[in-house]
Amino acid sequence: MLKLYGGARSRASIVHWYLEELGVPYEFVKLDMQAGEHLKPDYLAINPFGKVPAIVDGDFQLWESGAILLYLADKYSKTPLSLQERGVFSQWVLFGNSTLATGVFVETNREREMPRLLTPLNEILSKQPFLLGGEFTVADVAVGSILNYIPIMLKLDLSSYPEVLNYMKQLSERPAFQKSIGRGA
Repeated sequence: MLKLYGGARSRASIVHWYLEELGVPYEFVKLDMQAGEHLKPDYLAINPFGKVPAIVDGDFQLWESGAILLYLADKYSKTPLSLQERGVFSQWVLFGNSTLATGVFVETNREREMPRLLTPLNEILSKQPFLLGGEFTVADVAVGSILNYIPIMLKLDLSSYPEVLNYMKQLSERPAFQKSIGRGA
């Protein structure tokens, strides 16, 4: 069975959310970060950087939330992904993990970057319910998790982006979201 390693209030909750969406059986191994369990030799053998999340899937090990999301999308996709589909998924996962996250959560970037990022997102979401159209995908997990961390971690006024707010609400009401990020996992 696939094992997901994470800690309280970590990016492991993003992977946790996607595993719940996929309905894949997994074991969540919660590391006590305060006690330094992520720095013990057993875990460092999985991720030598001592960061979470990481997964162990049989004899395969992988760390970095974005890489894990893409691996899971590939492995559990109902139809094989084309090179172009994989590229689009990668684009959105990398956007969420780097461009959007640093644009929102790095204070020195926020004032300049948030309008540049949220205005086009608002426009996209004014035309369709999910980032890639009418179907929920790994792109929504990657971007939606970062967006939904905003009210958890920051007190920012997003009222200029009503479609983004609606999207965040829609995602936060998903049962899989509630089992993971919604309960502070």
